[in-house]
Amino acid sequence: MAKLSVSIGNLQLKNPVLTASGTFGYGIEFADFINLNDLGGFIVKGTTLQPRQGNDYPRMVETPSGMLNCVGLQNKGANYFCQSIYPQLKDLNTNVIVNVSGSSPEDYAECAARIAELDNIPAIELNISCPNVHDGGMAFGVTCSGAASVVKAVRKVYPKTLIVKLSPNVTDIAEIARAVEAEGADSVSLINTLMGMAIDIERRKPILSIKTGGLSGPAVKPVAVRMVYQVAQAVKIPIIGLGGITTAADAIEFLQAGATAVEIGTANFIDPAVTIKVIQGIDQWLNEHNIPDVNGIIGAAL
Repeated sequence: MAKLSVSIGNLQLKNPVLTASGTFGYGIEFADFINLNDLGGFIVKGTTLQPRQGNDYPRMVETPSGMLNCVGLQNKGANYFCQSIYPQLKDLNTNVIVNVSGSSPEDYAECAARIAELDNIPAIELNISCPNVHDGGMAFGVTCSGAASVVKAVRKVYPKTLIVKLSPNVTDIAEIARAVEAEGADSVSLINTLMGMAIDIERRKPILSIKTGGLSGPAVKPVAVRMVYQVAQAVKIPIIGLGGITTAADAIEFLQAGATAVEIGTANFIDPAVTIKVIQGIDQWLNEHNIPDVNGIIGAAL
């Protein structure tokens, strides 16, 4: 077996495969299908300081090679996570990471500070890139000043590993990555979903309740690989790549583009065991190519 462990700042992963927030619930929903301890880690659903109802239905639609969603960060809030979910996760032998969202820099910071109190949550992923909420979300992630303001506020109160999830809905994602690196981010993850729309031609109306949604799945993978490749040449902090990964070959492509780890998202809806298959597939590929350590292929295509 090849060495699969990688590092994201001070965060040690036993292998480079994580799950993407919003596609894996709180992780415990998948415990009947896989051993959660076999993952490099998993990122729980988006969590805000106060509960959110999310958007009206319909808020998901399947598209060719992907799906659109406009769930809108539905969740029961940080206190619910701390009191009801954390006790079920705290003894797992893997990294549990909380995806944190907010409506203002102060809102993000207060939620992050609340999560920082949990001993066995070693990192948060700061979501400044959700395209499906009216206040906050992507609004912060599309300008350098907006992205920097959130990271600066959170960095003051959050001492653990800080990952910032970036939006692809920008002109130059590399300059956003540089801005959050300058404010103390330990890592960036990319990409979040691409803005899209689907129309019901009989009703002559958009299908989703808020008309637009975030496109994910295999359709976005070439865009995601390109952006990881660009950001890898712009920052020194480690990158977590995501966007349409369904196989070990997809994951290896992201690693060679410069990602240190990957997140698997939409594919979890199709095969709840896909993460384990990808971990096994990476190991098999490394062995077939006589590469003893997965770190040996990170950035190989740069």
